[in-house]
Amino acid sequence: MNVDRRALIAAAVTVVLWASAFVSIRHAVASYSPGALALGRMLAGSCALVIILLLRREGLPPRAAWPGIVISGVLWFGVYMVALNWGEQEVDAGTAAMVVNIGPIIIALLSGLLLKEGFPARLLAGMAVSFGGAVLVGISMSDGGGSSVLGVALCVVAALTWAGATVAQKPALVHASALQVTTFGCVIGAVVCLPFAGQLVTEAAHAPLSATLNLVYLGVFPTALAFTTWAYALARTTAGKMGATTYVVPALVVLMAWAVLGEVPAWLTLAGGALCLAGVAISRMRPSQQLVQSDG
Repeated sequence: MNVDRRALIAAAVTVVLWASAFVSIRHAVASYSPGALALGRMLAGSCALVIILLLRREGLPPRAAWPGIVISGVLWFGVYMVALNWGEQEVDAGTAAMVVNIGPIIIALLSGLLLKEGFPARLLAGMAVSFGGAVLVGISMSDGGGSSVLGVALCVVAALTWAGATVAQKPALVHASALQVTTFGCVIGAVVCLPFAGQLVTEAAHAPLSATLNLVYLGVFPTALAFTTWAYALARTTAGKMGATTYVVPALVVLMAWAVLGEVPAWLTLAGGALCLAGVAISRMRPSQQLVQSDG
C-alpha cells in the first residue's frame, strides 16, 4: 500500500502544535482559571473553524456522523480541556506528562476491542517503549514535590476522555470530513464550557495581554488547526496508531523548551525523549499498517 504523505504531514503538524500548547497552557493558566481558559480556547477555535467551514461551503455533517461528533465534542473539547488545565495547576509537568500518557494505551485497547483494529504486536511494543520514555521524561521534569491526589485524578480523567473521544471520533470520519467533525466538536465543547463564561469575562479584563494572546493561540493553532489535521490523519489510519504517534509530543516539548526557553534538558530527559521517538518508529515499521492513500 502507498503511504499517504499528506496524512503523514497532517500527523506531524498535529504533534508539533500540541507540543507547543504545553508552553502556552503553562503561561495562560497563571492568569486564567481552568474552565475560563478552556472556554476561551474553544471560542477562539470555533470562530476560526466556522469561518473556514463557511468559506469551503461544507455545511452540516450527515446524520450518521453526529453521535461521534457529539461524544468527542463533550469528552475531548469539553471535559478533557478543563481537566487538563486544572490538573496542570495541581501537579508538576512531569507528573502530568506521565499520567496523561496512559491515553494512547487506552486508545489502543478500546480501538482493538470496539473498532476491531486488533492488537498488532509492533504497535504494542512501540507503545511500551514510548511509554517508558514518557515516564523518564516525567521523572526528569518532576520538581520533586508531593503529587496532589486531585491533580493525578484530573490527569487520569483527561487521559480517559481523550481515549474515549478518539474511539468515538473515528467512525464519524467515515461519514463527515475532518473539518466538519472538528468544527462541530469544537462548537459543542464551547457549549459544554459555557458555565465558565462569567469567569472568562472577569479574568480577561485583568489578564495581561500575553496571557490572552496565548489563549487565542491555543484556540486557533493547537485546537482549530491541529485537531483538524488530527482528524484528517485519523481518517486514514487506525486509532491505535494515531494514539501512539502522540508519544512524539514529550520529546518535542523537551526540544522546544531547550530552543525557545533556554532550558537545557538533563541526560535522563534526552534519553526519555529518544525512547519516545524510538517507540513511535517501532509502531510504524510494519508496511501493512502505514498510513494509506484514501480512496476518496
